Amino acid sequence: MPASPAGLPELMPLLSRGKHRNPRKGACFMELASYLAGERWSDHPSCTHPLLAELARLVNDLTSNAGRPRLAPLIPAVIGVRSDDLRMDAQIALRCAQAALPVAAEERQRVLAVSVLTGERVLAELDGRAQDDLSARSQAALAAVPLAAERSRRLVGDVGVSIRGYRRHAAPATVRCAVRGIAEACIDDPDALMHAVLSGVVADCRRWQAAGPQPRIDADRWTTACQLTGGN
Repeated sequence: MPASPAGLPELMPLLSRGKHRNPRKGACFMELASYLAGERWSDHPSCTHPLLAELARLVNDLTSNAGRPRLAPLIPAVIGVRSDDLRMDAQIALRCAQAALPVAAEERQRVLAVSVLTGERVLAELDGRAQDDLSARSQAALAAVPLAAERSRRLVGDVGVSIRGYRRHAAPATVRCAVRGIAEACIDDPDALMHAVLSGVVADCRRWQAAGPQPRIDADRWTTACQLTGGN
């Protein structure tokens, strides 16, 4: 069993797939986050960046029942992570695409390669950098699928990126494609890779936001959440 977050009782909530009316019916990752943050019970709480919350819901739902308990210790870390800066959306989507591209099935590779190039282009535009200035992580991901990468470079070409449309459409679509690509990949442990992506994105978001220490979670509230969901 994974260890509970630092400073909290050695209990773990029981996470399950999907949306639930209340904790006695079950709880997903973000529903537990809403409860621990003191918000109304919801899988779309205001305490977490919408795209990070989307990633957490997808990982929660696509992780196996055996692997899902490992996600619970990450819940407190998403509370309070919010930003209106489009860089956070781009970084979340890009990190997901970078992780999925080398392992995803061939039919997803071009979409993910385009997502990597588009995410890099958005960040370059926001930062005032050259559009072909790719990060080392993106270069490595694209190098793993050279055919898809070459086709995607031709497809993206000099096409402009709608900043507004990226946040609303492209970034969420990238996260969905990436997580599903990992979940369905022919690899030994897709659960572990999805966990690593979520964990890495959470850590990155807190660093990008300069969020400071992880929020302090009330021990009694954590215990109650564990008891209500049937955890142990």
